[in-house]
Amino acid sequence: MRVSWRRRWRSSERIALRVLEELGYKIVETDKKIVIDGIIVSEVDAVAVDDEGNCYAVEVKAGSIDVTGIRQAYTNAQLVGCKPLIIGKGFSDEAAEKLAEKLGVKAYQLSDVFLVDAEELELIIRGSIESVLMDLLEAFTYSEKLRSSDIRALEIIAKSHSVSEFADLMGVSIRDAVKVINSLREKGVIPHRLKDYRSIRLYALLQLLGRKLRLMDNE
Repeated sequence: MRVSWRRRWRSSERIALRVLEELGYKIVETDKKIVIDGIIVSEVDAVAVDDEGNCYAVEVKAGSIDVTGIRQAYTNAQLVGCKPLIIGKGFSDEAAEKLAEKLGVKAYQLSDVFLVDAEELELIIRGSIESVLMDLLEAFTYSEKLRSSDIRALEIIAKSHSVSEFADLMGVSIRDAVKVINSLREKGVIPHRLKDYRSIRLYALLQLLGRKLRLMDNE
């Protein structure tokens, strides 16, 4: 599942602000517009106050903290009269780290795990589970008539744990074994989307099981 840049950034912002709160900051405003002579010239992701009453203009980065982000954090902080603070996955390079130190931009580096929002993670997991279930259901209910050679290939796939083992059991080279699997794909016996051998083996197992149950029902 591909997550859009905007949704990813929003997830990063929510998590980053929660982390700041856990560090003792109080978030007093988010998405603060910077207005000069009635014109919006920029925006601060959040305004936070520490336990000593210091005000910080917070810049959230979904990715790495780079030189451009440091400059933006510093400039926006100057415009709103607060200290600059930036939070992201880490510095993109040494130049960004040195610039933050020189300009007095406080930086918090978060590991990747902090930048996956719970709701986003749920969507990813749900999408993955649904995809797997559809594959399994499709394999189990596959009802197209199979040639004896296709059935034999599926049976050997179900017994083997790798392409090399499949080739050995088939008595062919690995190259020819791959050709057999690709042939099953072209016939629609195995979906093209299944790439790793474990998924192909599971699909073959379920397809054979479904076929066996249908044959028993017809007896």
